[in-house]
Amino acid sequence: MSRILKSVAFMLAAIYLLVDAVFMTIARPFANGIAGHKLLGSLRVRITSLGPYPTLALFAVPLIVLEPVKPVAAYLAGTGHITIGVTVLVVGEVLKLVIVERLFSISRHKLISIPAFAWTYARYVQASGWLTSFEAWQAARRWTRLARHAVRSSVGEVRAFRGFKRASCQHG
Repeated sequence: MSRILKSVAFMLAAIYLLVDAVFMTIARPFANGIAGHKLLGSLRVRITSLGPYPTLALFAVPLIVLEPVKPVAAYLAGTGHITIGVTVLVVGEVLKLVIVERLFSISRHKLISIPAFAWTYARYVQASGWLTSFEAWQAARRWTRLARHAVRSSVGEVRAFRGFKRASCQHG
């Protein structure tokens, strides 16, 4: 029985990490865009002035508030509200990851100074490394890069065509 529970817990943890890793690829550009925003400069100063444990409490808030999004989204999808469930999942996960990413990037050194956080973070990095070592994950990353490149190329072509069209209309 203990072996079965460990296997189930392992699978749930792997699925959890996979969902977060997938959403992180979406959330990272938003987080990077927010990082340079001028309005958040004073907030960044206040966060960096906190000690390690108040920083940990602040870091925990978005996790505690937004982590229930996954089961709520599963419930909504399971009760036939698939579009709403997917929307709740995507918005909640991206929001959670953007906030957590920004807080972590601002205060990583303080959080790592807490032994329990450092131990947990080391296990998270280890599990993420294990997950990304799979060929399926690497193939998905390659497909993502190819898709991103194709979209950027298409957008560039559309912009170039619009510029050409405007130039020919002005001269013609």
